[in-house]
Formats: sequence, structure tokens, C-alpha cells
Amino acid sequence: MQATGQASIESFESTLASFRAGNRAQAAARCTEILSAAPAHPGANHLLGAIHLLGGDPATAESLIRTSLSESTSAEGEADLGLALKAQKRYAEAESALGRALSLNPKLSSAQHNLARLFDEQGNVAEAETAYRRAIELDPDAADFRFNFGKLLARMGRPNEALVELRRAVELRPASAEAQNSLGTVLAELGMLAEAEPAFCRALEIKPDFAEALCNLGTLLVELKRFPEAESALRAALASNPQFAGASEMLAKLLSDQGRRQDAIELFRHAVAQSPNDAGSLNALGALLAEERRFAEAEPILRRAVELSPGSIAALVNLGALLWESGQSSESEAVFRSVLEADPNHWHAAFNLGLLLKDTRRLDEAEVFHRRVVELKPRTAAAHVGLANVLLAKASGDVSEALDCFRVAIELDPDCQIAHSNLVYMLTFASDDGFEVLDEGRRFASHFEAPYVSRSIEYRNDLTASRRLRIGYVSPDFRYHCQAMFMLPLLRNHDHEAVEVYCYSSVDKPDHVTQEIAQLADVWRDVHELTDEQLAHQIKEDRIDVLVDLTMHMSRGRPLLHARRPAPVQVSWLAYPGTTGSTAIGYRLTDPWLDPAGSPEADARYSEKSIRLRDTFWCYDPMTTEVEVNPLPAYAARCVTFGCLNNPSKLTDRTFELWAQVLRSVEGSRLVLLLAQGKARETVSAKFDSLGICPSRLEYTDYRPRDQYLRAYHHIDIVLDTFPYNGHTTSLDALWMGVPVVTIVGNSPQSRAGYSLLSNLGLGELAASSGARFVDTAVSLATDLPHLGELRAGLRNRMVNSPLMNGKRFARSMEQAFRKIWHDECRILEKKG
Repeated sequence: MQATGQASIESFESTLASFRAGNRAQAAARCTEILSAAPAHPGANHLLGAIHLLGGDPATAESLIRTSLSESTSAEGEADLGLALKAQKRYAEAESALGRALSLNPKLSSAQHNLARLFDEQGNVAEAETAYRRAIELDPDAADFRFNFGKLLARMGRPNEALVELRRAVELRPASAEAQNSLGTVLAELGMLAEAEPAFCRALEIKPDFAEALCNLGTLLVELKRFPEAESALRAALASNPQFAGASEMLAKLLSDQGRRQDAIELFRHAVAQSPNDAGSLNALGALLAEERRFAEAEPILRRAVELSPGSIAALVNLGALLWESGQSSESEAVFRSVLEADPNHWHAAFNLGLLLKDTRRLDEAEVFHRRVVELKPRTAAAHVGLANVLLAKASGDVSEALDCFRVAIELDPDCQIAHSNLVYMLTFASDDGFEVLDEGRRFASHFEAPYVSRSIEYRNDLTASRRLRIGYVSPDFRYHCQAMFMLPLLRNHDHEAVEVYCYSSVDKPDHVTQEIAQLADVWRDVHELTDEQLAHQIKEDRIDVLVDLTMHMSRGRPLLHARRPAPVQVSWLAYPGTTGSTAIGYRLTDPWLDPAGSPEADARYSEKSIRLRDTFWCYDPMTTEVEVNPLPAYAARCVTFGCLNNPSKLTDRTFELWAQVLRSVEGSRLVLLLAQGKARETVSAKFDSLGICPSRLEYTDYRPRDQYLRAYHHIDIVLDTFPYNGHTTSLDALWMGVPVVTIVGNSPQSRAGYSLLSNLGLGELAASSGARFVDTAVSLATDLPHLGELRAGLRNRMVNSPLMNGKRFARSMEQAFRKIWHDECRILEKKG
């Protein structure tokens, strides 16, 4: 900084010394004295401007620094002018000033660093990265440069590179609590928890009331399952900063996960009562109420939080999630998109938007967001689970990438139950072997069930073998859901003198079907708010004899409820005809077609003992009588139309190859497939094109309401089944609509489902023993239109008169199976005393 005149030089040097010694007020007073005598003094104007900038008055700082520069241009002056303009968010002018500073002195590292921070603040990450690297080249030992660059790399989803910079920042300035905290954050993200904890602790030694470090330490301790210490750290973070939304949310989640959700709600009700305009507490309270599905109460609270703090990303994300859950998807989407406009790297908003887009069948865009989340949070298991689920929703012949995503999630977080459960279930789509599914199910059981299955349990059930049995059905899907098509015929026909029916419902959005099922039960329990431990206690108190798991490893199942063995007999049924791998579930229901008796190899595929029902695994109710069977469409269309409306996750390359052979063999034939709009259709069309089938012979239909979906069969003559996972409900729907199904008989129960259904209709000849026979069967059916028309006309009546729709016969078969199991278990329990 320059001066004029010897006296002025000496006075200014003394002033500058005061400033450097930390006496900002004294330096400002001396600058004012100098300027009263020499108003244009460049050094005093510049220094006083810098003091105002440090004091939070960038407008005054700008005026003083401009006065200084009008007298004497300097790189340092232009650089400080850039900072004053940046503080006023006048970014273009700030960039110009910093550019002039670097033109005057290309080696002015502070200007280069501030230019990087300017780009960083605007979200121009590529320019920021270049500028940070240049600043570090100019001054490799500047701790601030390393620190800020490390934080940028972490936000860009490059934690390994961030770690290098933050380690160096800490080496250069070990007493920086901020650097220690950021280092701990990156170490935690990389899974290096043993190193992360000391970093957070060092930050707190330096700055004991550092709320962000306390919150990060608490979050880490939650992951380490040191819950009392975690709670203490999070409460300390809130004591230091009562408006810290991140700490509020983590503490609320910790309390909720421990079954103390009401404690969490009361905690934040008290906080809101104390500070009604505290956006952080309002946000936390609203989020908790939303988790309780108390949307009407939560929504105004979250809207108030956003009103008080419009820039609160956490409150906006919670509001967006509430709006989605409460059926306000358009506004929810707008909220998530606004968050991502403000912060393109906000992974939670991107994740939720991806879920919303998947839920509204915009799968291509959903995939884009979920892949972005994986880029941002590559070491977060939930990111990989989200991507896996959208890949499955748009699967078009290959589920291998989705399976790999689940495996990565499990590797990152071995305690990620949903990833492991999804993997067990989805393996049934990928293999006809059965043993791979069993092995993965057993791995799930050994990891998650171990703490429970070793417990000693005493049951108080009456062991009289012939008494009325108390049967408990557990499900999250007692609602308008395909499961109801099979539960209603059973529940309507149970012999209530032989069995007493308890239904344990985890439905969070009850509907008219929920009400009907509830009326059919002897005892109905709404248990969606209960933890597995609480529900297990309730079931044991109810003295259930046979507990039936209807969900297994499918969505929102409760495998760890059954691991607690709340009933002396546990049975799996209905979700899918496979295995859970559980050591706690003793039996699985099947039928003679899915699992032929006397096959030790087949039985070896299951952890449970197989109990074969008399006729069928399924008893079907179409849940509508509005849609009639129409005449054979081939006559009007003048061509045969094949179709498959199965879940696209069941599509495989083997299936495509067989279907292509059928289409090549039936001249002019067409194929209708259920696939959401987007790239999945392009992929399938390309697959058929490579197999010699012109894509113009393919027709796609989207997901529709049930009656509209059933009317799609008015345009299909023959259904071609998928392999190795056959259609179950969709095949029954096709048969109900008069459309015969051609299938292949495989090894696993899911690849024998078509055979089971057809055998119960007396149409076993449509179940082929090989790929070649499958093609021959489909072609033979397609080239005999009179027979095909006759079959179509009589199929619904054949269904109605078959075991597949005989509710009374099916209920007796189920009751006989339960009685046989109970007899066997009574003998075992009596021997054990």
C-alpha cells in the first residue's frame, strides 16, 4: 500500500502495523486521521476499505478501494475490490476486478484463490477447479487454498482427491478446526471411520462448541451403533446452534430408529414452543410428523419453515417428500427441481426426484437422476439401491447391472437390509437354478437373523392338536394390490370353527379393499407403526399358532419379524413360490406342479420344508367382472397377435430368442409387450431387429388402470410366457380374458408357475418341456384359428370351474396343510417338554 510524503509514510506504516497486530479499531481510527489531512491517500483508503470489508460492510469498502485505485493502481487493490464486489454478489464485476489483479501480477496467489472461490460460489465447478489448481501452483503451502479446494472436490463427488488436499491442509494448519472437520467428513464418506472419529475429536478440542463437528461426530457414532454417545453429541450440537437443521434431523432420526419417535416429536414441539420462528426446529418437527403420516399437521409446519428460511434446502427437501407422499406429486416435483437449481449437487433432492420420476413411470429421466446420485455419493448404499430399482423398473432383457448395484450396496454397508433382501428376491428372476437364491438367502439369514434366532423362547400355546387353530397373516399389502386377488378367496371361505384368523396389516394407506379384508378377519390389527420387536411381542401375546409370511423378500416385507419367532410355527406363502433362506421359517406352501413330490433335489433348494397343497398354490379372484371376453381378434386383424404383459424385469435374452423364433415361424404375426415409454422400448426393438424381426411388428402398451389393462387382452390371441420367471398373476389375468398361455417347464418353482396354472385347467399340453417344443406349441396354436377361437370362448368358464377359482376347496386345502403342520409341531414340542 502506497503513501505520499515522509510524515504520511511514517504515519501510515504505524497504522499498517496496528492492523497487522490485530488492532483493527485503532488502525481504522488512524486511517480516518490520515484521510482527514489527505483525502486521496491511496494507502489509507485501501486499508480502511479492507477493514470495512472484514467488518461486513462491502459497499463502503468498495467506495474506499475505488478511491485508492483512482490514485494508484495495484494488483492488491484490484484483488480487494474483487472481494468487495463478490460479497455484494456482483459476480461479473468481481471476476473482472480479479482478472485485472492477475494481469498486473500473475503470481498474486491470493487473487487466484479468490477467483477460484468466486467460481465455486457460483457453482462453476470446472472453472473453480482450474483456478484452485493454479493458486496451489503459485503457493503450495497455503492451507486455505488446499482446504477450499478439498471441500470443492468433496462436493463434486471425488472424495479420494479431496482427501489428499484436506490431509495437506491439516498438515499445514493443524489448529484449524474447520480443516479437521472437513477431513473427518471425507474420511467418513470413504468408510474410513476409525480415522474419521479422531479428526472430529481434534476439531472439537480446538473449538469445543463447533456445532457442525459435533453433528458429524454424532452421525458417525450412529453409524458405529454407539447410540448414547451419538445422542449426546447431537444434543451438544443443538445446544451450540439451536437452529442447526442437520443436527435436528439426525437426532430425530436416531430417536425414531430407537422406537422413540414420540420423544423426538415432543423434543421439537418444546423447541418450537420456545422459539416459534426457529425454522430448524419447525423443519425437524414437520419431518417427524410426516414420517408418522400426519400430513395435514406436518404440511403447514414445513411450509412455515420454508417461509421463515426460503434458502433452507433441508426444509424444502422435507416439504417435497411430504407433498409426494400425500399425493401432490406435481408440486413435489417443482420443489425438488427448485432445490437442484439452487444446489445441483444436492444428492438427497436428486434421489427423491428420481424416486418420484420412477413412481410416475418417467424411467429414463429417473435413471439420469439416480446415476447422478451414485456419482455424488458413490459410497452411500442407498444411492446404489435407488439405481438398481429404477434399472429393474425399465429392465429390457438384462437385470445383471441391477444385481451388481445391490451387491455394491451390500459391500458398502453390510447392514443394508433392503439391498440384501432385494438381491435375494431378484435372483429368482435371473436363474432357474434355485441354489443361488438359497445361498444368498442363507447369507442374509446368517447376517441379519443371528441376534434373534439364538434367543430362547417359551410359547404359551395350547398343544392340543385337534383344537381350533389361531392363524396369523402378516402383510403390508392388505389393500388394492395383486395380493388381494388371492387373499380374498381364502379369507371369504375359511372355516371359522376350524381356524381363528388374525390379520396383521402394515398398510399405510388403507382403502376399500383393506376394509373388506378387515371385515373377513376374526381379529384385525393395524400394525404399520409397530417395530418388528413390538409386533413380535403382540403376536406372541395373541398366542398365534401358525404365522404366515405373505411377503418374504418382496417390498416392505418383515423378515426380521419372523427371525424373532413370535409363533411356534412359521410358514411362507404367496409372495413368490421360492425360498426365504431363513432358519426361523420352518415351512413353505407349494403345490404338486411347482414342486413334484419325491424329488430330493428340488426340496434341497429350500431352507424350509415344503408342504404341498392339494391342487394349486393360487386361488384367483379377478376383482372385476366389467370386462368381457371378446371374439378371437385374429379374424378382424387378419394376423395372429402374440403378447406378454408381464413385469419387464422378467424379460431375458433367452425369452427374446424363443419369441423371435415363433414370430419368424408365423407369417405376419405381431407381438404386444408391456413396457414404459422411453429407452427400454428402443432397446427391445433393437434386440428383435438383431434377431431378424422387424421392429414394426412390435407394439408396446404402458401401465394402465386394471380394467383398461384387461382390455389390452382384447387385441392378443396368444400369450407367450417369460423364462425363467413365468407370469403368475398376469397369466391368470390372460386366462381369465380367454387368452391361452404357452410356457416352458423349468426346474425352479418360479419357472414352473405356468405349468401349475395350465395343469389346473387341464391344459398341460401348452406347457412345453424345451425351447423347441415351446416354439412348436405356439406355432401350432397360432395356425389353427378355429381351435384357438373355441379355446378362447371357453377359457373363462373353464377357469371358474377349476381349482384356480374354487375358494372353498382352496380354503380347505390350506386348513388341512396348517393342521398337518400343527400336528407335526405338537409332537416335536411335546417331546421337548
